[in-house]
Order: sequence, then C-alpha cells, then structure tokens
Amino acid sequence: MAADLKRAFPDMKGFSPRNLKYMRAFAEAWPDEAIVQAVLAQITWYHNLAILEKLSAPEDRIWYVKATIQHGWSRNVLVHQIESGRLHRQGKAVANFDRTLPAPQSDLARDITKDPYNFDFLTLGDDAHERDLERGLLVHLRQFLLELGVGFAFVGSQYRLAVGDQEFYIDLLFYHLKLRAYVVIDLKMRAFEPEFAGKMNFYLSVVNDLLRHPDDQPSIGLILCKTKDRFVAEYSLRDFNKPIGISEYRLAESLPEKLKGSLPTIEELESELGTAEASS
Repeated sequence: MAADLKRAFPDMKGFSPRNLKYMRAFAEAWPDEAIVQAVLAQITWYHNLAILEKLSAPEDRIWYVKATIQHGWSRNVLVHQIESGRLHRQGKAVANFDRTLPAPQSDLARDITKDPYNFDFLTLGDDAHERDLERGLLVHLRQFLLELGVGFAFVGSQYRLAVGDQEFYIDLLFYHLKLRAYVVIDLKMRAFEPEFAGKMNFYLSVVNDLLRHPDDQPSIGLILCKTKDRFVAEYSLRDFNKPIGISEYRLAESLPEKLKGSLPTIEELESELGTAEASS
C-alpha cells in the first residue's frame, strides 16, 4: 500500500509503511470524528503519536490532549508529564479547600495542586537542609514552574514579613494568575508534623493583611514535605479556616558514589544562583 500511494501521489510525503501503521492506529483510537476535528487537531501529529504510544485508556489520552492544549507543552514536555504520571498526581494533595474556599475557587485550588511533586531535576544529599532545597529549586526555576503548572508567577524567596518587632521569612511566594491569589510554599526536608500547619496558618494571615489586594482571593498555603502520614495531615487541617494543602515531593535518585563528584555542590548551586540574580 505504501508503494501504491507513493506512485499515485508522487508529490506527497508521509506514506512510509511506518506512518501508515500510525495512521491506522490513530483511526482505530479515535472513531469519533468530532473529537478529531475539535480537540486533536489542536496538537501536532507528533504529540498525537506520543499519546498513542504511551497511553492506552481513552480517558487518559483525552486528559493529556487537553492538558497539552492548555499548558502549551512541547512533545518532550508532554512525554515527561506522561512518564511522571501527571494525571494521577493532579489534585491529590491533602487539603481543606472544599471547606475554606467557595466554589468554583475551591475546585481551581485543588486542580493546581498535586501529590507527590516530582523534582527529578534536582539531587540533594542526605545532609541537605530546607535552604538547600529552596536554592536548588530556584536554580532550576523553569523546571520548578513547569512542575507547579500553568499560572504560577514567582514573587520571591525568603520573602520578608515584619510582624510587630519580629521578622519572618516565607520560603517561596508565588501569585497564581487564574486564582488571583497568593500562594505561600513552605519547604520541609522531613516528614510532616502538625505544627507545620499552624505556622502556615500564621503566614497566610499575615500575607492576607499585608500583601493581599482587596480584589484578590484568599491566599493559599502549600506545605511540601519529604513524607507525610495522610491521617495526621487531615487531622492537622480539620479546624483551620485558611486554605492549606499538604503534599510530598520526590527528588532525583541519588547517584552511585563514584559519580557523585560530577554533581554540583551546594556552594556551586549558590554561585550559579548568585550569577543568575546578578544578570537579571
């Protein structure tokens, strides 16, 4: 058939046996012409091939097609999101959004969270601290924003809050353009503890008073921990009236000892971050 089509249409390309097999697979996967024209036509053929090759469930395929359109993912980013299980992590954070935010704000807040967060672009040693994690994420801010999702605008790190005669510092502060709300992120290099929620509740109260514009929605807190006990996390949020989510994160696997010398040290990360800040 490939040979016949090439002879019949000598000026056209794309009739290799491999491409014909892809075309047949595409037609079998999407028998509904309306979906093909209204949805699938908005992404490239190579995006479609990646979805066909890596996913089998129709509902999963549709989700990634729509996410690609919404976020403008390249093919490589799409493949990364599929392989990291983005669909099954989306909206999975332990949170009290349903109780503390009105609809549809609560649904939007849940949609921007995931569990766990995948920071596979970052490797840290066992002796690393929260500040090391924060600096590593800032050095790789583009990948960090990609993992957070569309709509996050970076405001600052170690953001200073003056309360009375004391100063407090937020690890990471973002503004979400769709939610129209500040998002406070607190990083923890250990398992979740109930007192983390109290600290976040305090941060949100201060941000709402000092930073929030009258037209802004209530600020949202996100606590990122190395691990969490889901029941402890749920009990910790039960009586708070501020919107807070709790998620785990995953770093890149530690490399074998013989390769560790090729990794950047904390000092090198700090130097790289300092250079980037100076150039901006």
